[in-house]
Amino acid sequence: MVRFENECMIGQKTDYFGPYVQPEISYDNTPSIELANGVQMPLLGLGTTHSGGYYHDSVVYAIRDCKYRMIDTAKRYGVERELGIAIKMSGVQREQLFLNSKLWPVDFGSSVYDACLKSCKRLGTEYLDLYMSHFPEVPTWFVDAKETREETWRQMELLYDDGIIRSIGVSNYTKKDLEDILEFCSVRPHVNQFEYHPCYNPEELINFCHDEDIVFMGYCPLAKGKILDEEVIKAVAEKHYKTPAQVCIRYSIQNGVPAIPKSRQQSRILENSQVFDFHLDEEDMHSLRKLNSMQRKIINTDGIQEKLFLPDGYKLQGQVFGVPQVS
Repeated sequence: MVRFENECMIGQKTDYFGPYVQPEISYDNTPSIELANGVQMPLLGLGTTHSGGYYHDSVVYAIRDCKYRMIDTAKRYGVERELGIAIKMSGVQREQLFLNSKLWPVDFGSSVYDACLKSCKRLGTEYLDLYMSHFPEVPTWFVDAKETREETWRQMELLYDDGIIRSIGVSNYTKKDLEDILEFCSVRPHVNQFEYHPCYNPEELINFCHDEDIVFMGYCPLAKGKILDEEVIKAVAEKHYKTPAQVCIRYSIQNGVPAIPKSRQQSRILENSQVFDFHLDEEDMHSLRKLNSMQRKIINTDGIQEKLFLPDGYKLQGQVFGVPQVS
């Protein structure tokens, strides 16, 4: 059963998602969604992708003053150690935060467990609330891609069973990628993180996740600012005396999709947090849904080998972001 605390509730079928028992944790009344294993995940978080640089004071401000209670990061972003310092400086207790990180493809296979422990060490924490496989693609120095994917997930399951991670998930996984995991897994994914905003609403993937009790989580709810000049979005914002950014974030949350906007500017960080004091009506939602072009605004495959930090001469096996790769 997937539940949206303080927002709405959507019932889906249940299955085995692991033995984790939810402890007493408070997110300062931040609306949250219940994962299939009972863990509560805030509906709003702070993205910390490395793009555009890392601003330490802004992260402290987000946690301490704007009450962001979910922080999303990854080994790839290169800011885990800085985030650990920011969390300590914020004065907010670790158990009041939902902390995510992600596994990079170079650490697939037998390196998964150690990679997670290193992320925890850099972040200054003994556990993660959510650990995700960042991409499904497997570097070709692994001889057998299918076997590597299975070993990777088994290691993720072990981290979960050992209590080092409270929930287990994936990022950038298509329906086919998820189906592959569901064929062999013992612990099913709790979360799939994917691009999501009014101009990109992958309904087939979202419906599949709902059917399998996997929470669909959205990144780049503002499409890095590329959609904020859309006339429909501006009109809805004017109607509610809100900004286009707030409308986009509210659109995600109201659709039951946790959102993790990112900004370096404190004024925008505050603005992005002020999305729980208004409601989009059905006319608004209908207008925003009509913007869906099913064209991704964020991901492209140009220079993908360099982006994935692969050694020269190595390629990925399979597809990258759903696009077949040419060797």
